[in-house]
Amino acid sequence: MDSEDILFDSLHTLYDYHPITLTTQGALFTHTSTSTYPPISITLRTPDTHASNWSLHANSIWVSSIYLADHIADLNLDLYINSKSDSEQVSVLELGASAGLPSILIAKLFPTGVLVTVTDYPDEELLKTLKNNVEGNNVADRCNALPYAWGSDPVVVLGDNSSRGFDVVIAADTLWNPDLHPIFIDTLKSTLKKSSSSRIHLVVGLHTGRYTIQAFLTHIEQNSGLQLKSISEREATGSGTRPWDVSRSEEEDERKRRRWIIWMTLAWESQ
Repeated sequence: MDSEDILFDSLHTLYDYHPITLTTQGALFTHTSTSTYPPISITLRTPDTHASNWSLHANSIWVSSIYLADHIADLNLDLYINSKSDSEQVSVLELGASAGLPSILIAKLFPTGVLVTVTDYPDEELLKTLKNNVEGNNVADRCNALPYAWGSDPVVVLGDNSSRGFDVVIAADTLWNPDLHPIFIDTLKSTLKKSSSSRIHLVVGLHTGRYTIQAFLTHIEQNSGLQLKSISEREATGSGTRPWDVSRSEEEDERKRRRWIIWMTLAWESQ
């Protein structure tokens, strides 16, 4: 096991403590996917940012990102691949990617048939590390790292997809600031392909509270053009699931909140 995994499991076993981030800025992090045989490992450098962009909280690898990487099968990329012609690729976009864990692992798991665009805020130090992570894991031919600020012109990331958008959009822990919800929703709408099969998958920790997540869901309900297809609470280090319930905020402390992450799936209205 890697040192981060040993620490994570020890805290969980001995103290019932669930960290919400692993590693510190500049540190190396190795993640192993056991969904294939032999297992696939990727090594990432944890990004740093300019001091003026510290509020991005991009200098950690969040548990929600690890959970997303561990459950890539839930994105159903095989179904997308099977629906494409031989000349088409499934297009995946990650927003707010930090070190790029889910995107790089997707590119490793799907060496053909999937083209990934991994993005984060246009901070020079952050993007340099993200690009180095892509190149260091030998997936630069199918995983493109780009700077992108939410709410800006999406042509930066759409490229050849400018008239179509992405089949799948993913993001981990990108709802912590309610002030950014409107431009984040605009970004989701401007990058998601107008198709009945297109999906957005958001994985979110509860460390900023349930009401922050509910505020996002309220924005979605209020004429956003998107609709909530599914939402569930999942154990961060187990297999338990339960329905989303904002009222649990009244009965849980931080220790209990850390045990769960939220997985929500969005699609176009009436699709």
